[in-house]
Amino acid sequence: MLKVCCHQLLLLFLWLSASSERSGNVNFNSGVPPLPPAIVITEIMVDPTPAVGLPNYEWIELKNISASPVNLENFYLGDADGLSAPFPAIVLKPDSFLVVCGVAAGNALASFGKVLALKEFPSLNNAGELLYLLGADKKLLHALRYADTWYQDAGKRVGGWSLEMIDPTNACSGMSNWKASADPRGGSPGKENSVNGNNPDTKAPRLVRAFASTPTSVTLVFDQGLDSASAASHTSYSINDGLASTTASPVFPLFDQVQLQLSAPLVAGKIYTITAKGLFDCAGNSLAGANTARLGLAAPVDTATLVLNEILFNPQPNGSDFIELYNRGKTIIDLQQVSLASRNSGGVVINISPVSGEPFLLLPGDFVVLTENANAVKANYVTPNPDAFIEMNLPPLNDDKGSILLLDQQGRILEELSYSAKWHFSFLNKTEGVSLERLSYTAPTQDATNWHSAATSVGYATPAYKNSQAGAEGAVQGTVSVSPEIVSPDGDGRDDQAIIQYQFPEPGYVANITVFNARGNVVRNLVKNGVCGTSGSFPWDGMGEKSQRLPTGVYIVLTEVFNTKGQTKQFKLPVVVARLGL
Repeated sequence: MLKVCCHQLLLLFLWLSASSERSGNVNFNSGVPPLPPAIVITEIMVDPTPAVGLPNYEWIELKNISASPVNLENFYLGDADGLSAPFPAIVLKPDSFLVVCGVAAGNALASFGKVLALKEFPSLNNAGELLYLLGADKKLLHALRYADTWYQDAGKRVGGWSLEMIDPTNACSGMSNWKASADPRGGSPGKENSVNGNNPDTKAPRLVRAFASTPTSVTLVFDQGLDSASAASHTSYSINDGLASTTASPVFPLFDQVQLQLSAPLVAGKIYTITAKGLFDCAGNSLAGANTARLGLAAPVDTATLVLNEILFNPQPNGSDFIELYNRGKTIIDLQQVSLASRNSGGVVINISPVSGEPFLLLPGDFVVLTENANAVKANYVTPNPDAFIEMNLPPLNDDKGSILLLDQQGRILEELSYSAKWHFSFLNKTEGVSLERLSYTAPTQDATNWHSAATSVGYATPAYKNSQAGAEGAVQGTVSVSPEIVSPDGDGRDDQAIIQYQFPEPGYVANITVFNARGNVVRNLVKNGVCGTSGSFPWDGMGEKSQRLPTGVYIVLTEVFNTKGQTKQFKLPVVVARLGL
């Protein structure tokens, strides 16, 4: 359950006092000791159209998870725009539900159970927004920021299905504790959720990034809400160069951010490292060791710093388009100052979307991926930097051709690319799920020869890390090596695989790798038409074509490479397979 402390209550009082003009008739009382939360939000119908089997209205469901009846008089439902009208006197018994909706929906939902029709019921955005519930003494009981990715079902996120909480006793968790309803009507208002089950929170919180809003004010961003008592201790944070925090303020209502006031201002042009330790999430999981993040003061973004570096415009059926940006400059970029856009057939700039609604720093030499579904990208590709993702509304990226523009806050064009599917490597049988990677950060963006299909060895894309085809220059030559030269594929974790490593000074090579036994017979067609980057590797597990065990002996790994210029090269390398008892 959520933990609510006196510091948390004070923050809530200050925030709501500043917002009182919107609610108008609320008197705040911070003197009442906080109580354990009893009521949580367990179901949300944010997009009822097209209706599956329920009335075409938005609503939320509350559940009493305590052992005692609770009077909901003067409770409030809030979102980013303010508070609902106060709840009237209505008693919710233990383990029972209340459907809360707008006045127009009250009669239509009455047949599903106890219903409360409210004036000023918040409009629920389909793509996601902040929701929170306040008790009668203005204490925070439950808060969440849902997103349409929480459905975890592409077919149901288009409308008509509710979002249901899996485990009400784990109310702090985000997406991991929510999914689309499995009820054939599209939702289960007024009764136990169709996805109800045991789903405890055992995930430790992490510090994912930080930013400076002023030279003396720093905000830390965590991947989940924190226990506000531990987060409010300024001694839990340290910064290099002798800087210290004088105050720490968890940010209402999710407490997944903490604002620090510094003892001295940050110096422009300098990159700092901040460390957090001794923190807990609201389920009691402790921060795993010391978490660090880099930050500094952002400079105005210009054409010399930010570039388009990789694009995926024809994803796998279960995937998502993405655009990768790279900071090739020496200054820090705040992506809140940048927008994406495209052009229509008449050349007019359209589909302008801010990259980030809050400060998001891109440091020199760093990458960031923009996508509508980060989890879909991460499911299809290796992502060694999973925090370097921003979910946003991308401009349409057509499979054959399209345009991408980067704009500054004044609408000036920082970068523009008109891409074509014809830029893909001509030897590829299909390009679905294959990204186009930039070869050189300094060569012109619009130069078609500065883009190439991502290599086979990296899984056809490199989201949020160095491109497989980057930095190619020089004469046509290359090397292939095998390590170790003796493999023992017995599953003991030592020398179980031979790694065929390659390095070429330019992209555009295709590799065929075949393994022969000592008599010259083919025992394994390891790689067929594998697109190579400038460097990479392919593993061989010492097994035959049908995954059969090969006998002990000497084998020849033949690597043949060729490119679109008709240039070829062969590498023959011996490998010994050693098997005990064979």
